Amino acid sequence: MGGGPPAYSAPEVFPLNLPNTLTLLRILLVPVVVVALLDETPNGDAIAAGVFALAALTDGLDGWIARNRGEITTFGKLMDPLADKLLVTAALVSLVSLGRLEAWVAMVIIAREFAVTGLRAVA
Repeated sequence: MGGGPPAYSAPEVFPLNLPNTLTLLRILLVPVVVVALLDETPNGDAIAAGVFALAALTDGLDGWIARNRGEITTFGKLMDPLADKLLVTAALVSLVSLGRLEAWVAMVIIAREFAVTGLRAVA
């Protein structure tokens, strides 16, 4: 009896569940780590280490929650590894720019990260 066409609902870009929210949080924490390291923030090293540790905790937590709740999504499958790469790469590049890490060490670690991701994609 409604008379009109069915209401249009835009496709959901990604379900905003807890695991996906944690992945987005991890991506948003990347600039916090970089600024804490590079901006000569008082106690910046400790802040960066704490934020990095929090982000690392969310990495394990989001996967565990997604598997246990059956909330594995395409967004999570794509963005979770990308968030990890962004966090690690940003921290390493920041440390190189501060002269605290040799560039070749960072390049080896970053190359390994992307090689593992590439091999997983092929497998």
